[in-house]
Amino acid sequence: MRTGIANLPLHYGRAPKWLFEKMVRLGREISLAIVNEFSPQVYLERLADPFWFQSFGCVLGFDWHSSGVTTTVCGALKMGLTGLEKETGIFLAGGKGRASRKTPQEIENFGQRYSFSAQPLVYASKMSAKVDNSAVQDGYQLYHHSFFGTIDGKNWAVVQQGMSANKFSGWARRYHWLSEKVTDFVCEPHSGIIADQKGETLNLIAEESNQTRLISSQLAQEKPEKLITLLEKIQNLDLPCGHEIKINNLKKESLNRIFLKTYQKQPENFEQLLGIYGVGPKTIRALSLISELIYGTKPSYQDPAKFSFAHGGKDGHPYPVNQETYEKSIEILHQAIKKAKIGRREKIEAIRQLRVL
Repeated sequence: MRTGIANLPLHYGRAPKWLFEKMVRLGREISLAIVNEFSPQVYLERLADPFWFQSFGCVLGFDWHSSGVTTTVCGALKMGLTGLEKETGIFLAGGKGRASRKTPQEIENFGQRYSFSAQPLVYASKMSAKVDNSAVQDGYQLYHHSFFGTIDGKNWAVVQQGMSANKFSGWARRYHWLSEKVTDFVCEPHSGIIADQKGETLNLIAEESNQTRLISSQLAQEKPEKLITLLEKIQNLDLPCGHEIKINNLKKESLNRIFLKTYQKQPENFEQLLGIYGVGPKTIRALSLISELIYGTKPSYQDPAKFSFAHGGKDGHPYPVNQETYEKSIEILHQAIKKAKIGRREKIEAIRQLRVL
């Protein structure tokens, strides 16, 4: 299931070398403590919790509300835990930019090393990215994808981040996934989504979008000429403004090539359609428009994010500090460190620092 989305202000720059080195060391020790005291699966559950992940970034000393906490924390964990796969039972793949595109190959390499079938995990990596990039069109383009898996190949978590397509908005959005309860990648795969703001979104993973998913997958089996003809009819209509991808963004030449591929593949359902290489936001938007305006199926345009914030703000924006949630966050961290197998002196110092918060 996707366990959360967090909207973060987009900050540029990088962590100082001295700070990043400390983040690598502390991140490794906390990770080892959680795995030793609980299990690799519990560690994945923590990473898939957007509140816990944000708190983790704070403990590691990074800016509490910057988009950089995602890439920096994941980078520190990958550096700190590489080579400790047998000890932790966890492997890390992917990263920011070009590193994210190496995720499938890295997963396959780990599969060969630890004798598990990599294909289901590679599929989960690709599909989680496809869903957040194409099936949920909220205006954010993915640029970071970190994949955490267990070396028995049974469980995984994804932490990925997108940048707003509007370069003036200055926001990034983080998506969290957890394998434990995934039953359907394309229908309500999340258990909770947290964001600072929300707007009109083509949400094709909503329950209300079931008919649109069905018709879209059926349309994808039609000949390209028929679909292009239907799109040309749509261009004569007055459409509501505000969609992230508008009708004039849909280029017939490019769509014709993709529609030819979907026609040849004959996808049986929306998940198979989404999984076809080359099928992206514009293809999905085009099929959704045809489904809605020609066949009358109305998809959800509700942003799946819940308007929320980590703990509120001291000045009352976006709302006063929620002390119950705040205390819960502190207690989660306190218990994690309390039970970790670290020396008494380090434990007392860590608890003292938390109590100061």
